[in-house]
Amino acid sequence: MANKYPGITPRGKSIQIAFTYNRSRCRETLKIPPTPANLRYANRIRESALRDIQLGTFDYAKHFPNSKASIKYSTRKGLHITIATALKEWLKVAQQKCQGSTMRGYASSVHYYLIPRFGHMPLETLSRQEVEEWLDSLEISNKRKNNTLIPLRQVFDNAFGDGHISDNPLKRVKNRKVHPREPQPFTLSEIHSILEQLQSHERNLIRFAFWTGLRTSELIALKWANIDLETKSAYVHEAVVEGLLKGTKTSASVRTIELTNEAYSALISQKKISSSSPFVFTDPKSNDRWKSDQIIRKRVWIPALERANVKYRNPYQTRHTYASMMLSAGKNPLWVQTQMGHKDWGMLIRVYGRWMKLINNPNNQT
Repeated sequence: MANKYPGITPRGKSIQIAFTYNRSRCRETLKIPPTPANLRYANRIRESALRDIQLGTFDYAKHFPNSKASIKYSTRKGLHITIATALKEWLKVAQQKCQGSTMRGYASSVHYYLIPRFGHMPLETLSRQEVEEWLDSLEISNKRKNNTLIPLRQVFDNAFGDGHISDNPLKRVKNRKVHPREPQPFTLSEIHSILEQLQSHERNLIRFAFWTGLRTSELIALKWANIDLETKSAYVHEAVVEGLLKGTKTSASVRTIELTNEAYSALISQKKISSSSPFVFTDPKSNDRWKSDQIIRKRVWIPALERANVKYRNPYQTRHTYASMMLSAGKNPLWVQTQMGHKDWGMLIRVYGRWMKLINNPNNQT
């Protein structure tokens, strides 16, 4: 019976359809029993496909929507690849290149925000307006919105570059404006009040933070091998991220800093405590390096501010405090830039412009 319909072959409890497309032999299986009626049905599908191939209008997915070959042969692949599929594939590739902390942020954006809203849609069908309206509905910060868009932008950049979509709607979606938070440096009086609440390891750590401007992740990675007490300098090239010792945040963050007298005194005091450890600042509970900045924040920082009756600011403000003190004291901004590990002059102006104005006009108290 099969010979009655060329290209139609019974296969157990199914029917195979064979035809040639783009000089390739294609075979598709219909999971239906090879009854006379079903064989006629299969033949009609094949004849329809052959007719469209001859007319040059053949769309593989239209005739065989469940076929894996539909994407391979489709001229509009973006109609057959869902955003969820593309995002999941992108995450697999990104995992090979990005650090763990970065991947956790991407995965959160993909699974918590992007797939629930757009995952079911084919790539080709997403519009700029849909993305804009969705962004407007999110009750998160603009910075978070921009970060959430990163995986989606990457997916659509790749799809457009590969020719899977005819247009990239994300190119017309602008990032939301992010207004940098105004630094909230501590006063000298507040610094003294905080340090009075601390002793030993913890006092030395926070004192050093206030007078070097190092990030907490850099502080807990600092080793005695990178300290030169004779020249009063420290080489910063490592950081602890998610409990792991890694390179610094950026290439500009690799730097040699000059130690202020306060920072130097903190090191001399700490040397008496942790000289047997390769790390400068150690957790008194383990006598090993601090595992994370979160432990310091919860166990050391918050209790000290509460006891000192000082308004809470996060530990990063020790970095802002150092920069503002140095600039207000008349230090060369380029020197401050190097000390802070900023990659360019513009960053210093954007974040600390207020204190630079104070330098140029000491009578300006704004």
